[in-house]
Amino acid sequence: MAGGMKSLAKDTAIYGLSSILGKFIGWCLVPIYTRVLTTGEFGVMTNVYAYTALLAVILTYGMETGFFRFMNKGDDEPMKVYSTTLLSIALTSILFVVFCFSFLNPIADFLDYSHHPDYIAIMAIVVGIDTIMTIPFAYLRYKKRPIRFATLRLSSIFITIAFTIFFLIICPKIHAVNPSLIAWFYNPSYKEGYVFVANLIGSAITFILLIPELRGFKYVIDTNLLKRMLKYCFPLLILGIAGMLNQTVDKIIYPFLFDDKVEAFRQLGIYSACSRVAIIMMMFTQAFRFAYEPFIFAKNKDANHDKAYTEAMKYFIIFSLIIFLGVMFYMDIIKHFIGKDFYEGLNVVSIVMMGYILFGVYFNLSFWYKMVDKTYFGAVFSIAGCVITIVLNIVFVPIYGYIASAWATLICNLIMMLLSYYFERKYRPLPYDFKSIGLYFGLAIVLYGVSCYIRFDTEALRLAFNTVLFAIFFFVLIKRDLPLSEIPVIGKIVKRK
Repeated sequence: MAGGMKSLAKDTAIYGLSSILGKFIGWCLVPIYTRVLTTGEFGVMTNVYAYTALLAVILTYGMETGFFRFMNKGDDEPMKVYSTTLLSIALTSILFVVFCFSFLNPIADFLDYSHHPDYIAIMAIVVGIDTIMTIPFAYLRYKKRPIRFATLRLSSIFITIAFTIFFLIICPKIHAVNPSLIAWFYNPSYKEGYVFVANLIGSAITFILLIPELRGFKYVIDTNLLKRMLKYCFPLLILGIAGMLNQTVDKIIYPFLFDDKVEAFRQLGIYSACSRVAIIMMMFTQAFRFAYEPFIFAKNKDANHDKAYTEAMKYFIIFSLIIFLGVMFYMDIIKHFIGKDFYEGLNVVSIVMMGYILFGVYFNLSFWYKMVDKTYFGAVFSIAGCVITIVLNIVFVPIYGYIASAWATLICNLIMMLLSYYFERKYRPLPYDFKSIGLYFGLAIVLYGVSCYIRFDTEALRLAFNTVLFAIFFFVLIKRDLPLSEIPVIGKIVKRK
């Protein structure tokens, strides 16, 4: 593995620590959610977070990527880029929160949360704070400070999870023994509302911890720079909205696809819980992205940048397939993280994970239009994918249920990937190692197919057989692209021998 790839892998691991570890702990909360919350309450929680995820993209309006582009372009003073970006995002976020509070009841009525407008108020503040924090976090990535980045991210996650456990587990036990002790702040019927309160506390404390990144420079808005950034970022906004809709539209529209609202939230709860089993793949893709954006924009100045791009793609696919096989081969163990009532939806996990891999490939391919400043292509691809996702969900979810949502996402990501590759061949073709990529993809699918076809009566035999299949994949990988001498820790032992 080349030196650049080692650096990328190191940063990916550090940046990903906060996401993977935090999401893993959040993943472990799913059994708590499914036991403390009813199916409808879990569906409500999923529905609200789907809206907030979409709003976060809208309020960021592509400025995170624009920040890296203009910081590395060299035409503007870095701190002026940082200040302009930060102030722009802060202003729009504050206006958003003010708007939500000014029209709280009408918004709650429109979203069918008239019985709980406080949910809307709490999450509006959370979205506003989190959106503002994206720029200081981007600045930490630009300054190559992954340790502080990961520390702050983990702090936010641990604080949120700690308060979630406090409200959902500890408070009910205290209330059962001595209700007067916590009656001044705790309402046992609020349930999912406390998930949102915990989120607010975590975001607020993290914002305070980020204050050092908000000091030590002059706050100014360069209007000329801002215009150029907005022009660059507007297509990314469309891309981001369409991309996020691809991930959340099913969770948003589920209540409108069924006449029986109880069934709608039941299916949404099952689909959401089982999709979280595949969260490892999404987090790896996100962690890779955190390291990949600054890495690629910086590598664009190097003579061997094309090789860096193609190697990054190959190793992304290799490690994605390792994660895919690891989850699917050891599903007998992993499935215990969700309640038994949700097991019926485990068949969506492989589909969802493969969809994440295809999206990761699409993300890697997408840098061709970012590097040649043709970001409108990304908007076109994402809009096309969004339309496909919406249509497939509307047509097939009422017939086949949540499994249709999983396939819709996979098909959407596949089409976007193919579109991006087709136009990349015209504008900025790269010599990808299709022979290796095809081999690893084919081998992974064959091994997974063998695992599904050959079934054993006992869990121990299934796990043992799947371990042998997993070892076959690693054997081929080590022989072709990842010699033992290149693997951390193991490499040192091999070299000593």
